[in-house]
Amino acid sequence: MSVNTFPVDKVATYPPPIEEAVEAIEALLSEEYTLSRRAVALLLLQHDEEIEGMVRRREGEERFAAIAEHIRKAQEHYREPLSMVILAHRQKQAQAIAQEVVRYPLKTGSGLAEWIGRVCMQPLTGIPILLLVLYYGLYQFVGVFGGGTLVDLLENRLFGEVINPFITHWVKVIIPFAPVQELLIGEYGIFTLGITYAVALILPIVGTFFLMFSILEDSGYFPRLAMLIDRLFKKIGLNGRAVIPMVLGFGCDTMATMVTRILETPRERLIATFLLALAIPCSAQLGVIMALLASHPGALLIWATTLVGVFLFIGWLTAKVLPGTPATFHIEIPPMRMPILSNVLTKTYARMHWYFREVFPLFILASVMIWVGQMTGLFDLALRALTPVVRLMGLPDEAASAFLFGFFRRDYGAAGLYRLQEHGVLDGRQLLVTAVTLTLFLPCIAQFLMMKKERGLKTALAISAIIFPFAITVGTVMSLILQLLGVQL
Repeated sequence: MSVNTFPVDKVATYPPPIEEAVEAIEALLSEEYTLSRRAVALLLLQHDEEIEGMVRRREGEERFAAIAEHIRKAQEHYREPLSMVILAHRQKQAQAIAQEVVRYPLKTGSGLAEWIGRVCMQPLTGIPILLLVLYYGLYQFVGVFGGGTLVDLLENRLFGEVINPFITHWVKVIIPFAPVQELLIGEYGIFTLGITYAVALILPIVGTFFLMFSILEDSGYFPRLAMLIDRLFKKIGLNGRAVIPMVLGFGCDTMATMVTRILETPRERLIATFLLALAIPCSAQLGVIMALLASHPGALLIWATTLVGVFLFIGWLTAKVLPGTPATFHIEIPPMRMPILSNVLTKTYARMHWYFREVFPLFILASVMIWVGQMTGLFDLALRALTPVVRLMGLPDEAASAFLFGFFRRDYGAAGLYRLQEHGVLDGRQLLVTAVTLTLFLPCIAQFLMMKKERGLKTALAISAIIFPFAITVGTVMSLILQLLGVQL
């Protein structure tokens, strides 16, 4: 490939309705901005929220209303959002410039990587490849190895036999006050629960997930996955672009909720946020549940089928209820390649750094809040309030603590479920019901706050108000069906 120089002395041009709107908006702008007035006008046509807020403040409501009228008139000429129209014309002109200055060799090879990239996007071959990625990447590597082997090594051997007994001994020797001992080394103590969960239980699961995510990301697989599931996602009011926040949700739903900003319309962002809060388990929750259900293959299959069914049904129903149509989908497909080790390690390190900076302190905070709740009686009151709910689902009273933990952090709730299983509190059927309900349960505090920031307080409260009774209903119905059918797992 060779590149020639090309004098770029022209700005991008657009169809007459857009150019007329740009000219009219430029005339209405009376204040000075860092960007040119043409750039500000184009951003207004694309409904850039930051620019809209700035112009509204500087120009006043009356002048902004006149600007909004020009935007409305321009939109009347197109079915797609103006942002899509502008982007399409920019891309077309960029391609025209590229054709004038770039020369490619006549012979282009079609290697193994290109062939793999193609088969990943074809439903007949792409779906089996996706199932293999899910089985070996999530189930075997994250669930079995991360949630089983590594967790056993860290939690049972390192923390259970070495670190926690050592800390417990010295805390009792140094600190004679029982309430402080309870805060540090009690049942829900900072060391015995918070740090143990964060480092020994959640960290290996999150770490293996982030490593696998980075490998798939660096290989170029995700854009091809987006193309593969685009048709299916259109049935639930989304498109292939939504695969990015959905896949990120398997790492952390809070981070994925923020990434819904990449979706084109408010309708798509709302649907994606709702589905993330309802049916997408975070990496730690996913890994713990997979590790717990690994010895019950039938239960794992029912759990996965239920989540997929809920995801598709609720997505389809939400798309029918909310007005509007999905935005046109387009995505750049990078070359398929072998992941580069330095890239994978750098990305994994960055995400692990984020985990220790953002998530690890929340485990400590949760232990402190539970301790305060115990000291004041609020924790026991909340457990008593949840007890009738877990009994309704045919679960023992001890399961209430896992659901209460889940509100602090989804992975915290999964860790509580792990501890119940270790103590033999749940049988196979109860384990399945608890896993399904806990996955569908209320978003954790961090995700709720992110929903409030991105979608507004009313929307965040409405989503939570829908999810809570829905999760309990699904768990209750599943428990009744399993009991009636006499299913033993």
